[in-house]
Amino acid sequence: MKKAFKFKDEKSDKFWWINYSGKDFAVNYGKNGTIGKYEVKEFETAEECEKQALKLIAQKIKKGYIEDEKFDFNNHLYFDSEEIGLHPKTSHPLFDKYFNKENYYDCGEEESPFGNDSGADTLFYLCEYIRKNGDNDIKNFPKKVIEKNWEMIYCPPENLLKEDLKNFISGKKVSGIENSHLLIINDQVIIATAFGQIKIMGKIDKELKKMALMSLKRWNIVMEIEGYDHSDIIDEMENDMAKFEN
Repeated sequence: MKKAFKFKDEKSDKFWWINYSGKDFAVNYGKNGTIGKYEVKEFETAEECEKQALKLIAQKIKKGYIEDEKFDFNNHLYFDSEEIGLHPKTSHPLFDKYFNKENYYDCGEEESPFGNDSGADTLFYLCEYIRKNGDNDIKNFPKKVIEKNWEMIYCPPENLLKEDLKNFISGKKVSGIENSHLLIINDQVIIATAFGQIKIMGKIDKELKKMALMSLKRWNIVMEIEGYDHSDIIDEMENDMAKFEN
């Protein structure tokens, strides 16, 4: 359950909201007009979670907060808490609606958007970028990460022909690592940026979405070239991303 509250006097203009269900809740609070701070708390039972959530609500009301029924949960930026990390309640409602399977919040699944090192780092950079710049020129964010943060060659997913990818992979190294690894890192950065924009903002740039769908295809092709089994998880991400609409 989500409940939002506001407090305003001569010195303060603040918001506070809570989202509680199951065995955990998330709170987000701060000055109106800012993103505020996110916190998540977990409990042993759903009953204890609800009890503590209602206690917090009562405390806010006692301090003078009033319920804000017009709080726009969709027009808000969502960031995970540093202590808990990936979590549905610190993700945009549309992300949780379209991408509610466990792998989207799995920090250890290599074939998830944020479970591999490249994806996790990209989400971290993306959070900082959106805090400062919003979604300005976000379709070029993967290129900036690859070239400026990691000083590697940017390889956008423009060619999905298996034979051409085979030739590139078996050719001369272009970035100091195996070409197959370079392509996968590029794809992981593009994919993490796309899912990350939705997770934070509830929307995605059209060009970035196209790139992500192509990167998901290329990731599977490269893995097959390298002798790995076709990934159902990557297929699932592709299908879910294709269905997403702003």
